[in-house]
Amino acid sequence: MKSTFFIVFCVLTSISYAQNFSIDASFEEDTVEAPVVEEVVQINNWLTNLEEAKAIAKRERKPILLYFTGSDWCAPCVSLKKDFFETEEFVQYQDEFVMVYIDLPRRLDIISPEQMEYNKKIIAKYKTNTFPRMMILDSSGREKDDLHGYSSYNTYKDTSHHFNMIKKYI
Repeated sequence: MKSTFFIVFCVLTSISYAQNFSIDASFEEDTVEAPVVEEVVQINNWLTNLEEAKAIAKRERKPILLYFTGSDWCAPCVSLKKDFFETEEFVQYQDEFVMVYIDLPRRLDIISPEQMEYNKKIIAKYKTNTFPRMMILDSSGREKDDLHGYSSYNTYKDTSHHFNMIKKYI
């Protein structure tokens, strides 16, 4: 009985940790400097530079879809990518937003050290301690809407909350 309790406790602790990953407080700064890049870096249609996204959003009069993820360690992030971002339904809405992808991977070879430092500053600026997190911002970077976490197991892959949020800003 004790070993069963211990195993259940470990599993629940692991799931909780994946949802509430804490960022070092030393990155909490008001100003965020973008890494110097020759061109805008994109992952599919995703930008990785919020300042560049703000400029595009102002020019094109679009809201910003800001997505925080732990791409290589966060199981809910991996599920949300498959269940939401890689669907035909999402593809029809993606051109309505300037999309920004802020990743906090554990593997050091996924993004550059400069991009990692930049991402940590953006994560601290928006006080993100839950992954995945999806936000809608205006072109100045002010938060309009926010959605934390995702559970593909308890909600039967219900992404209706995510779609309802983005549909409000189209």
